[in-house]
This record gives sequence, C-alpha cells and structure tokens, in this order.
Amino acid sequence: MIKVQHLIGQPVIDYTTGKQAGVVKDIWFNEHWVLKGIIVETSRWLSRGITGLLWDAVVACGEDAVLISDRQALRKLNADEVTRCFQTGAVRLKDLPVITQEGFQLGRISDVYFDQNMGTPIVGYELTDGFISDLREGRRWLRISDYPDEVTLGEDAILVPVRAEEDLQHMATSESVN
Repeated sequence: MIKVQHLIGQPVIDYTTGKQAGVVKDIWFNEHWVLKGIIVETSRWLSRGITGLLWDAVVACGEDAVLISDRQALRKLNADEVTRCFQTGAVRLKDLPVITQEGFQLGRISDVYFDQNMGTPIVGYELTDGFISDLREGRRWLRISDYPDEVTLGEDAILVPVRAEEDLQHMATSESVN
C-alpha cells in the first residue's frame, strides 16, 4: 500500500528520458474520492497556475520517486478540476474528522492509503488524535475498504459505520501498514 504523504515531495521523473519533471505537491481526487491525479510543482519560474497529470500517466511509485510515462503528460489544470485534494484545494482530506454514524469522532485524517495494484480507491485512513496522543498511543489505522458502501465522504466530515470503532488498529507512527 502507498501512503499519500510518502508521495508528497518525491521527484517526478520522466520514464523516457530520466529527467526530473517536477516534485509531487499534492494528490487530487474525483467527486467519489477516487485518486485522479498528481499535482506537480515544476521548476519553471514562469509557470503559473496548477500543473498536474492524470493518474494513468504514472508508471510507478517507488520509495524515492514517481515515474511518469512522459513529460508531455503534464498539463495545466483548471482550479475547478482539483477541488478535492489531500492537503490543498477547496475540499481537503487531510485533517477531516472521521465520525461514526452515531456521532462519535474517531480522529482526524493524518494520511491516506491506496493500493496501486487495485486501482485508485482509498483503502484506509491513518487517524490522529493529536501530537501527544500520537506519541503516547501511536496513530490508528482504519481500513475503509471493509465498508465499501457504508462510508460517506463529505466536505466537512467522513462518516463511517459504528462497527468501525471496533476495527481501528493501533500502529506506531513510523510503522508502515501492509
């Protein structure tokens, strides 16, 4: 599984030339919160607006770089195309509260997991209760792929079934989820 925060800041490399095309700035999602593409920060100082590429132009996401099929896959994006992003945009996934359908807050989104081999739906959330709690107890991980039709991804909160509270898994903050 891939953590979105691990991708942010990685170099974006053109697979055909080996040249760096930019750096991953953010990830953007469609209206169903399925990963749609990558927002790329380019080094062109005259570049204005948002530069990105669709997810199907990504050849591989490695430990140290994101490889794209061709630098030509990069394009200017309209602001209304990238309204749902991980950390920027009108609707941000990072820090959204995750609340059970009975009104109990499980935490806030710290990171998002997806499986590159399963397509691009979100499969899980890393939740935080704050810095002190993270140090004391570690962050928790919620596999939302276990509730495919029971999660409501709203603009101000994510609603999950009540049983999700029982399914939370504790993890150390540096631990990866497999």
